[in-house]
Amino acid sequence: MTSQTTIDTAGSGDKAPVAPSDQPPASGLRGHPWFTLITVAVGVMMVALDGTIVAIANPAIQKDLGATFAQVQWITNGYFLALAVSLITAGKLGDRFGHRQTFLIGVVGFAAASGAIGLSSSIGAVVTFRVFQGLFGALLMPAALGLLRATFPAEKLNMAIGIWGMVIGASTAGGPILGGVLVQHVSWQSVFFINVPVGLIALVLGAVMLLDHRAENAPRSFDLLGIALLSGAMFCLVWALIKAPSWGWGDGKTWAFIAASVLGFGLFSFWETKVKEPLIPLGLFRSVPLSAGVVLMVLMAIAFMGGLFFVTFYLQNVHGMDPVDAGLHLLPLTGMMIVGSPLAGAAITRLGPRIPLAGGMAATAIAMYGMSTLKADTGSGIMAVWFALLGLGLAPVMVGATEVIVGNAPMELSGVAGGLQQAAMQIGGSLGTAVLGAVMASKVDNDLPGNWADAGLPKLTSAQLAQASEAVQVGVAPVAKGTPAEVAAKITGVAHDTFISGMSLASLVAAGVAAVAILVALLTKRGENADGSAGVGHI
Repeated sequence: MTSQTTIDTAGSGDKAPVAPSDQPPASGLRGHPWFTLITVAVGVMMVALDGTIVAIANPAIQKDLGATFAQVQWITNGYFLALAVSLITAGKLGDRFGHRQTFLIGVVGFAAASGAIGLSSSIGAVVTFRVFQGLFGALLMPAALGLLRATFPAEKLNMAIGIWGMVIGASTAGGPILGGVLVQHVSWQSVFFINVPVGLIALVLGAVMLLDHRAENAPRSFDLLGIALLSGAMFCLVWALIKAPSWGWGDGKTWAFIAASVLGFGLFSFWETKVKEPLIPLGLFRSVPLSAGVVLMVLMAIAFMGGLFFVTFYLQNVHGMDPVDAGLHLLPLTGMMIVGSPLAGAAITRLGPRIPLAGGMAATAIAMYGMSTLKADTGSGIMAVWFALLGLGLAPVMVGATEVIVGNAPMELSGVAGGLQQAAMQIGGSLGTAVLGAVMASKVDNDLPGNWADAGLPKLTSAQLAQASEAVQVGVAPVAKGTPAEVAAKITGVAHDTFISGMSLASLVAAGVAAVAILVALLTKRGENADGSAGVGHI
């Protein structure tokens, strides 16, 4: 399926419908595909980096602002919640008003919110502006994909998405390293201030380089009830996943929010069949490859984000590394994603997505199995092998699943498709952290009492055991001040062994999820709507 697009030929605001096959090549810098890619990569880098860099700053923020642990959690949760709930609606805004405008607004808003956080003197202000960061980040991410889809012809789109995925992977994995350096040698505020000059660069590049692309049959009205129902359903689902670790998976509140989410999604689906211009035309999901791409993105994020969540605790709390050293130990993963993403794009262009995606998930499953064998004394070389294999496995999935989702959607819904891709990744990451966290907690609760007794340590009360279990779940040894060195060593050994048993089980579950994803990958195929006429400009 192809559709006409309207092009703003010089940023003048005058739009004229032009059939994609008749579109003139871009002149100069504006609209050039590779310059477009560079521009959106700078903006996307800001958002991806913020997903992990802030975690390193949280302890310093807590100490400086006198915040409670629960308040500090909202620095991450507020950002994630706003981002996940808003992505699909933000994609629709790009489809309606143009991805160039949406991208530039997202860049300005994200950078401004970052600067405001750096100037904040209370935890309430930090959390508030983090929510704004999430909202503006939601505008930026789908718009970036929409711009790539509209600019690159099909034979180059996979390579472009490969580089786009490389930037996201490198920024996500590099966040802890950069964050550790900035917090350790400058201040926690610098973690946010760094977004201001990056945002200015992205804004200038966007104003000069980006060409506005709009499908002629893009939506002209908004499905307000659909937006409300989908946002409410997404909020309830993400809220349940965020709160489940503290409430407990058996708690009535957890299941009440899950039930509300299911009801919200059901009402949304019903309404979308009745409204004239739906937020998400459900006919999109008649495409088996697109649906498989969404499911694959969720499963990939469960295995990746859930598994990686425990690795950071393993490196810092079991091996005793500082944040910078821990980040450096993850460089094999980052490096393989940087190298592997463009190569994966080329392979997918040549072979189609099915074989590279299935191979990538197989490598991810093997890597997660390998990570289940890590011990307290495992050397850096062995860790590097499994981290590198994980990066090598993730690269084709990040690229291929994105192309499958965006490429199998009509051009006029490329923003919605980009929102679906990002929402799937965010929900998968949240599910991975919540579900694998529950696996870890259950294993620790089950093993800790026996391991504690077998070590001949003094018996704990129920309250003391609960406190010890919470510490062990993140690899911390619950050693009280004044504890004799011999006893402290025994407690540390029990804590680390118990944590590793929980991490091993969680890694095996992640490996199983990745194995299931291999079967899903076999249902994918090249984008039906990403034909060579979709792009403009010189490549």
